[in-house]
Amino acid sequence: MVTPVSEQTSWEGLTPEEVAAGVAETQKFLLDRKATHRSHVPVRRDFVQLPPRAESRHSLLAQFVQGRDARGLKAYLFIIAITSSDLDGWSTTLNSSVWARAIGATATAEPTGARAAVNKIFDRLQKRRLINYGRVPGTHDIRVTLLREDGRGGEYTRPGRENRDPYLKISRDLWDSRAIDDLGLPGLAMLLVLSCERPGFELPPERTPDWYGWSADTTERGFKELARKGFIEVKKTFKSAPTSPRGYTHSNRYTLLPPHVHRGRNTPQIDATVS
Repeated sequence: MVTPVSEQTSWEGLTPEEVAAGVAETQKFLLDRKATHRSHVPVRRDFVQLPPRAESRHSLLAQFVQGRDARGLKAYLFIIAITSSDLDGWSTTLNSSVWARAIGATATAEPTGARAAVNKIFDRLQKRRLINYGRVPGTHDIRVTLLREDGRGGEYTRPGRENRDPYLKISRDLWDSRAIDDLGLPGLAMLLVLSCERPGFELPPERTPDWYGWSADTTERGFKELARKGFIEVKKTFKSAPTSPRGYTHSNRYTLLPPHVHRGRNTPQIDATVS
């Protein structure tokens, strides 16, 4: 639990700049306040890939990847992580300046520019029908309400409780360790994909344009980033191929390393790739 300011060590002799909370402190406080019981954050599988019965398997994640919107994706995942249910639905209300720190906008902009960046990010999320947001009348607060992850504008409910919707789980350590700060968009996208699958998942990069909606190159870069930064273990498997120039072919099997998790046996899921 975050210690109240009144109980913390005296700030006497320090300047406002020296004691002001930054991005990491703000995120930790909000995670502790709203998600103390969660080691993982549930996200519906539909956000990553639509089910086999859909005309196209591409979902909202493809729009973030195609639009190179890493900031929007990270903001959206954090909103899910800190939001809990209240009388007005699954909503979080914060001062606009606090939102700017919470989603990392202050890292690259002055306060005024950071608040403007918040509105632009929330606009993109609202246009994708992932959230509704608006200013609380008479205040500088912004209220963000989650919508269902498939982008159809439906009312949000937390997966894994009163429904059987397939979902993945994102480790809270992604924020606690600050790993998310340096994780690029290809790596984050492939982390979400692998979180939907069993350990030892095999994904030919050339199939990702059909299955997920982004390029094979993006997939390869994402896997390489995850391996380089210690998110995954990669095992090569070989099989005989008489018509291949070398007489064999190989494939990679990917397994997430703790604290990141694959879908569990008791987590309802659907076929990842077969249409």
